[in-house]
Amino acid sequence: MDIVRRLGAGTFVTVAAGIAILLIVPRVFDLFNVLQITIFAVMAILALSLSLAWGLGGILCFGQAAFFGLGGYAYAVAVENMGDSTIPILLSFAVPALFALALGYFMFLGRLSELYVGVITLCVSLILFNFFSSTTDPSYKVGKAVLNGFNGMSNIPQINIPGYPNAVLDPNATFALVMASLILVYVICKLLSVSTYGRIITAVKQNEDRAELMGYNSAYIKLGIFVISAGIAGYAGCLFANWNAFISPGVFSLAMTAQTIIWIIVGGRETFIGPVLGAVGMQYLTTRLGTTETLDTNLVLGIILMGFVVLVPEGMVPFVSNGCLQLIGRLRSRPAAPNVAAIAARQQKDLST
Repeated sequence: MDIVRRLGAGTFVTVAAGIAILLIVPRVFDLFNVLQITIFAVMAILALSLSLAWGLGGILCFGQAAFFGLGGYAYAVAVENMGDSTIPILLSFAVPALFALALGYFMFLGRLSELYVGVITLCVSLILFNFFSSTTDPSYKVGKAVLNGFNGMSNIPQINIPGYPNAVLDPNATFALVMASLILVYVICKLLSVSTYGRIITAVKQNEDRAELMGYNSAYIKLGIFVISAGIAGYAGCLFANWNAFISPGVFSLAMTAQTIIWIIVGGRETFIGPVLGAVGMQYLTTRLGTTETLDTNLVLGIILMGFVVLVPEGMVPFVSNGCLQLIGRLRSRPAAPNVAAIAARQQKDLST
């Protein structure tokens, strides 16, 4: 019951809304819109992974796209060789998590500052982008899976029912899987934030020296949340590769990392629902701008980023939430309106006496 109390009513309302979307969307929208909402949800999982590292752990990772891409490629290569998607899905989580474990071990135990952590993760993402782009030669393959360089891997086998390689998921079933995964990841993030480990992470983020004086090893604590975040990002990469049966080195690009950070800033990194709404809202805006071709999408995103950094640095969700709380507080503290009838009767009584 204590966990339920700490999660708060908002968590259960959000989960209920997610379940409602899961049930309603395939019955209301056509196939094209179901596919669009599916990719929005995939990117929302990616945004949650960065929110876990940055918002909860205070680790600004400029290379979240590296883990996203590694998860996608791990799934694509493994499913090409195995046929069944069960183990490849697990690998899409394990490979980025192990990579983050090795990378984070040197960064956090080496006591690198936040600036160097951001630079190193960004460089790793760009290195992976250049490496996978240079694998055009057919000799670059893992088993039966040919990496195909900047042209990307196409015709990636779809996710299937475990143990039945021929029973692949149709678009509606894929949407249900992605939406259920988004709800599950959101709940995991909330549970982590209210757990003892989450409170220790928060303590390390707020004052690392004081946390260490209390006996906590901040390096291992940050390493733990960094690894979990990378695993979730890798799983999002797996879902992305399954969504369009294609993956290319573009998943490691600077644009992918930049837009993920924009989603977090717009939604609010101190919350978990904020990055979800930020990812969905900004993707919808990007899609609409892409169809009109009247404005440059990158220019608009840059203006939005600068506007939020300057005017609403805490993000939209905390801004709206705090504004509503302040309004409610003012309404509660406002003195009650005077009873005109009672005052008039009292004055009449005074005059008669």
